[in-house]
Amino acid sequence: QVQLVESGGGLVQTGGSLRLSCAASGRTFSSYAMGWFRQAPGKEREFVAAISLSGSNTHYADSVKGRFTISRDNAKSTVYLQMNSLKPEDTAVYYCAARKLVVVTTNQYQYWGQGTQVTVSS
Repeated sequence: QVQLVESGGGLVQTGGSLRLSCAASGRTFSSYAMGWFRQAPGKEREFVAAISLSGSNTHYADSVKGRFTISRDNAKSTVYLQMNSLKPEDTAVYYCAARKLVVVTTNQYQYWGQGTQVTVSS
């Protein structure tokens, strides 16, 4: 079992930055690929970014490429999402997710956090 707890969400103006964190429980964090997803009101949950076990491979949705950066610290069992140049359309609840071994960009992750709200004002 893996438990995930997100933090770092909040209200920011257009063009601002936020860093989300996701702390994982358990002693095998380095065995899990990690992903970030988001869900805006009235929309389906969508992929944002993902990172491989060691952090050597990362994947991004086209809508966030060049603005968001995913990273992980296996010693701290934490994955991060640095979000720069935020836009109103980035407003959503952001979720982190864990999947054993193989990184994917679909929602095929076994464990999910409770989400953290990000609101970007225009």
